[in-house]
Amino acid sequence: MSAKTVSAKAERTGETADDSGLFGRLVRGHRDRVGLTQRELADLSTISVRAIRDLEQGRATRPRHATVRLIADGLRLGPRARADLEAAARQGQNCWALKAGYDAAPTAPPVALDTLMGRESEAAALTAELASGTERLVNVMGLNGVGKTRLALEVAARLHSGSGFPVLWAAFAGPPVAYRQQSGPDGLAALITGCADALFGPAGARPPASGTTEGTTDGTAEVITHGTDRHADVTAFAELVADRPALLVVDGALTDRPDTDGIDRLLRDCPELRILVTSEGPYGVAGERTFLLGPLEAPAGAQEYTPDSLGRIPAVRLFLDQLRRTRPEYALTQDDVPAVADVCRRLDGLPSALRAAASWLVVYDLATLRQCLEDDLASLLVHLAGDDEGARFQEALRRRVARLPADGRALLARLCDGERDGGDGDFELADVAALTGRSLPECGRMVRDLLLSGTARPSYRLGRSRFQVFHLVRAFQPAAARVATVAGHR
Repeated sequence: MSAKTVSAKAERTGETADDSGLFGRLVRGHRDRVGLTQRELADLSTISVRAIRDLEQGRATRPRHATVRLIADGLRLGPRARADLEAAARQGQNCWALKAGYDAAPTAPPVALDTLMGRESEAAALTAELASGTERLVNVMGLNGVGKTRLALEVAARLHSGSGFPVLWAAFAGPPVAYRQQSGPDGLAALITGCADALFGPAGARPPASGTTEGTTDGTAEVITHGTDRHADVTAFAELVADRPALLVVDGALTDRPDTDGIDRLLRDCPELRILVTSEGPYGVAGERTFLLGPLEAPAGAQEYTPDSLGRIPAVRLFLDQLRRTRPEYALTQDDVPAVADVCRRLDGLPSALRAAASWLVVYDLATLRQCLEDDLASLLVHLAGDDEGARFQEALRRRVARLPADGRALLARLCDGERDGGDGDFELADVAALTGRSLPECGRMVRDLLLSGTARPSYRLGRSRFQVFHLVRAFQPAAARVATVAGHR
């Protein structure tokens, strides 16, 4: 038997990989391999039958060094197998120390380094749903840079301070974020990251499921243990949280095919656990609460504003806050109102775009910034100090458009073409019906796909449902989608 596997006999007994700790599974595997009963191993090792049974069933997970040595002697283990057994015993001891540290005080969420603007209703709704347990798996979706991470930070902070929830935060690789991570017990961050990676990591890189069998050179089937894959972290995470309330935040999940069975099992094993995910789209998991986060409210095109009324609009508040970081003396005047309103409207109220554009006011005045947005909106998504935000946005948009059904991609292209032909990008279901020749229910499904992809936003004004493809989406719309046509309208 190899150093990192246990015999398939353990699987045939009905004990799964989640039923006991790694040390117990290794002992059981080695014992079955050599054909010993628990009584026979007890006689050979001078360890009681009850102690061996408790270790194999996971009721005891921190064997003393002398116990490990006696069991290894009784099993006649070689150097490599003995080292694996000793390592598994140390892992059990480390898990116990980790749990003791976790239980001592609720783990705090990261601390946001900026102020939340314009998200009070969204934060209040999600906090209430998660605190009450009405929702246990929430997926916050939206365009890149729309503020999903900032909203998750706010919800996590409220659950921690208001309800005492430990917050277990895992973030996938992405752009720099404006928060400071809190310290926690040694090993906790790695455990949380491993659990999130196993459940929400890219499907191609995800570890095999526990209990996966592989053939060996001698034809004997062997079972991979948790020690050889990241699913051990899911089991250890479930043991850590147990039946106590906790919030797992998975920020920036990229996969559109999570481990649904693993998620279901974790929520079942931890009945008070809540999971908050930020991602690019819905998963279709049972019990999933999809929360579509749109950009901040931006100025309306046909409305007149005063400096005071314009300054109360969330997108403008954020833009002015960023502007004053470079020009602290700035005060919004009536002369500047049209330019500020137009800039925030053209950037769709997208927080990351507003920050990037405001950074250029170190060298531009408002009139020049406005003109640059008219000439080449995409270029100002890059911060003056230099970053790759524009490239990230374009790549994320490419993925979103590619996931749309063919008729959805064609509709998006036609709507973008209409804007370039002089339209303002607004449309109703009747317009979609005229473009496609489809029934209103079919058009409704197509528009829903655009909304879920983050390429369009709804507007419910004056009692009518209208929609708009974002200016930024139109600026970055991939050429391949631009030449697509809606079936029946070529």
